[in-house]
Amino acid sequence: MAESPKQMTDDQILAHINELEAEERLLRQNLGAGRLSVEEEQARLAALEVELDRSWDLLRQRRAKASAHQNPDDAQERPAVQVENYEG
Repeated sequence: MAESPKQMTDDQILAHINELEAEERLLRQNLGAGRLSVEEEQARLAALEVELDRSWDLLRQRRAKASAHQNPDDAQERPAVQVENYEG
């Protein structure tokens, strides 16, 4: 994420998620139109998926803290390896 997680509000995180999802749709359109290769699309989609997972994780943390009457700004963006390997 471009900003420090402590500086991002829930609305800013949601806006970032929406931007990433819009980029996903654009990648698929560009692939369908022959403007990029399958390899290029797959590489960028993989990176987008990780960024989306990290963004959703941060948003869930912030909401859980707020629900527990804690400061949501104390939520920390977790490393990709931690978010991607989470097993509940």
